Amino acid sequence: MALQLCWRFKKKRPGQDTKSRAPAPGERKAIRKRVVLSNTNAFEVAAMQDLQADNISDSRLWARVLGIPGPVVDQLRTIEAFKPMQSWSLFRRPGTLQRSETLGLGKIFEEITSRRSDSRVYKNVVVGEKGAGKSIYLLQAMTMAFLQKWIVINIPEAQDLVNAHTEYGPVPGSSPTLYFQRTYTAALLGRIAAANPQLSELTTVLSHNLPIPLQSTLSLSRLCAIGSEDPTLSYHIFGALMAELTAPSRPPLLLTLDGLQHIMKRSAYMSPSFAPIHAHDFHLPRWFLSHLSGEATSPNGGAVLAATTESNAPSVPTLDFRLKQLEAQQALAKGTLEPRAEDPAMPFLVATGQAPSPIPQPDPYFRYDQRVLDVFAASGSARASSPLGSHSSPSGLARHSDIGVQRLKGLSKEEAKGLMEYWALSGMLRHKVSEQFVGMKWALSGGGTVGELEKGCIGMRIYAS
Repeated sequence: MALQLCWRFKKKRPGQDTKSRAPAPGERKAIRKRVVLSNTNAFEVAAMQDLQADNISDSRLWARVLGIPGPVVDQLRTIEAFKPMQSWSLFRRPGTLQRSETLGLGKIFEEITSRRSDSRVYKNVVVGEKGAGKSIYLLQAMTMAFLQKWIVINIPEAQDLVNAHTEYGPVPGSSPTLYFQRTYTAALLGRIAAANPQLSELTTVLSHNLPIPLQSTLSLSRLCAIGSEDPTLSYHIFGALMAELTAPSRPPLLLTLDGLQHIMKRSAYMSPSFAPIHAHDFHLPRWFLSHLSGEATSPNGGAVLAATTESNAPSVPTLDFRLKQLEAQQALAKGTLEPRAEDPAMPFLVATGQAPSPIPQPDPYFRYDQRVLDVFAASGSARASSPLGSHSSPSGLARHSDIGVQRLKGLSKEEAKGLMEYWALSGMLRHKVSEQFVGMKWALSGGGTVGELEKGCIGMRIYAS
């Protein structure tokens, strides 16, 4: 009789494995958003200077990498100016390249700081291809603003306002209905208070109609703390804070936003009738766009900078077309606009005076988003009489706006060489930085595109055995 052996294996239930554990709430998001700003294994560049308030526009520092001072690094980290996908963890300390666009921005900031009574507000939309350095340009603007003792408010990712990942609700008594996000607003107030220490020295000078009583002379940092600690009060506290910051004799104000396309279309949120809510019907996007368009004024001067995104960009044809128009108008005013040569008959049309307008014209068969066009209207009166009207001619889209367009192109060979020399001194680029090597990497990166240059030099390193 054969001996039969029967083995029984007891399968463990899903909750009985003691070696693994489920991640705590928020742990995966913290890992995903973690930013490392120092690498102790990298060489320290002893000759690297720091960016200071007196050298933000120094042309002698062009094409050189300047370090960010330690206190400013803490402020930038607080307002989430550093991105997780940027290569800060490869170097000893954070530093940025002084490119020509950065020096030009530094001159503008110095003029605004020296002539604060002029109430000049510099408004610009930063565009460029993927990897052109748009987010770094915003970081440099925030660095210079902190060095100039400005108040800085940053929205690091515009998609967080419209992707339906945070709670929302209607503002009581608003008509048409305006929605607010109390949890996000409370977190924003906390970042504003932590990143701007000068708010503790400023006190309230206006009277506000708030749900709770406040002291007559309350510091603005404490005002932010009240809104961040109680999200139900964040909407009212944020409005009171902005009223105080735009009162006379306040520091200049810098507002920055990354990912402009996300707040120029319908959001992922739904109204009670289950209709998509436009991003302009939310409080924070409308607040930022009111400063960008000039509807909201800042008597103390400042700057409003918005950057587009190409790595996670939704399709917003109205915004793309309007930015092309503004860029062409800007080039035409400077005399640097090149004629469009895609038509073979263009030389004949130019010679006979029949050439079309160099400004891009709207498509009469495409329905543009009027709310996006209103942001880039020339003035408040132009906003009242729509560029398109209800059924008017679309040619009115070509009217001028005081919003500039800053296109970031590739680095020059001198700027690329300065950046590559910094990489070599840090120990990340193990190659002699010669003119031939710089020219080769500059050409392979598409004419000095920063992101592609970084990939080709330090992103991938292969050594022969």
